[in-house]
Amino acid sequence: MGRTRWARFAGVLGIGAVGAGALLFGMSQGALAASFAVSGTNFKVSADNLTGQGFVQFGGVDAGAGKTHVVAVSGFKTARLDKFCQSVFVANMPIVGDVTMRITADGVGGMSAENLVVNLTDLNGDLVLGNPEIGIDANKVTKGPQNLRGLPGSFGLQADSANITSLQQTAWATTAQTIRFKGMNLTIRQGKQECF
Repeated sequence: MGRTRWARFAGVLGIGAVGAGALLFGMSQGALAASFAVSGTNFKVSADNLTGQGFVQFGGVDAGAGKTHVVAVSGFKTARLDKFCQSVFVANMPIVGDVTMRITADGVGGMSAENLVVNLTDLNGDLVLGNPEIGIDANKVTKGPQNLRGLPGSFGLQADSANITSLQQTAWATTAQTIRFKGMNLTIRQGKQECF
């Protein structure tokens, strides 16, 4: 049991150490929209402000660690997050107990991305959509990352732009063509020290 947890934790740290945080993968022809294999550990992201261009959202599924997670797939052609924070919490590690990994980029535009896709289960904040289309067939969305579409006949929305202030989200996976951090800081600490 301890061996499995150590392997999972080492995997999370390895991914975080390259600066992309937990669970960053390359975009691939919209396959993420249907099903995505995840580690079994979710993570939290907060930001003072998210400014995105080319926004789409629809339902999807993540599968991992023997469980299936129903998620909202949110895609942006470009996105900028101010005062970015991402945390991964792993409970009951052998010897050390609870551990939290955090990645922060504190400034304006601390994190920016191209063709960003987030599979999330919870989202809080104040949202403003520019030129929205709500209730569009999820397989017909065109404003987000190329080839990112949902199942035919399912509910979708899209907008020219999206702005979210006081962002707090819990997600299972993030992908992007490119992610940039300005002044990134990665810390690993004992205890529960999540972004929110």
